[in-house]
Amino acid sequence: MAELDYPQARSGEPLTGLDALSHEIMVFMRGKYRLDEVAGKYYGAPCLRFCQSGKTLVTFCTYPDHFGVQIVLGATEREKFEAFRHEWPEELLSLYDCEPTHSDGKWLMLRVDDHESWAVAQKLILLKKKPNRKPFPAKGAVYTQCGQRCDLCIHYTGTTDEQRAVMKPHLDAMWGESDWAMRCGGCESDACYCKDDPCPAKACAARQVLDKCRECASFPCLKATTADHRSMLHTETCKADDITWSILPYVPWQYEK
Repeated sequence: MAELDYPQARSGEPLTGLDALSHEIMVFMRGKYRLDEVAGKYYGAPCLRFCQSGKTLVTFCTYPDHFGVQIVLGATEREKFEAFRHEWPEELLSLYDCEPTHSDGKWLMLRVDDHESWAVAQKLILLKKKPNRKPFPAKGAVYTQCGQRCDLCIHYTGTTDEQRAVMKPHLDAMWGESDWAMRCGGCESDACYCKDDPCPAKACAARQVLDKCRECASFPCLKATTADHRSMLHTETCKADDITWSILPYVPWQYEK
């Protein structure tokens, strides 16, 4: 299946519009939930389902000018929803009331095209399922210049052999098999692997006379993440543990609370 195209994001420009919304969606979903991501199609549109034990929590469909967020509310969720009807916007209430109730619940498809509509969808997702992601502790965190987590990286000199053994199968599954032998002491050390040949993020920051990417008005852009398109809505199937060890440490803000 072809990847979704994010030309603006790949150019290193600020994430705006649906690009920014796509990144925000993935930061929320992965930061709150430990779920498998299953790519597919929904009536011809590319979609990404977030699943646990084969059961779908929410489906995101990608269209040219918006995202479709499909959530099925079972009996328990409908009871919670109806108990606080006054807290939901009229547009959602109208959709909810018009949709028939099937044996497995009400199938709602929300149109999400800005931060306001995404905020409503987030609230509905949280009603459907409490977060199940246990974040890595912030204590002892070591950050790169672009905001990634050195201490969660297989290449970091502070990572033990035991930790590397845990990480390797997940990195192999996501990025392809490798010995992952390169070592790096972090951006602030003399052992930084890109000290003499700056990575794209460091080079960009230097051109703008910035010490850290977080000081930039364009942050986050995809120069600040090695996860590339996988830090946004995508069309690839990924297992929850592979995401934990192979993507999240390299996506700024993913574990910040």
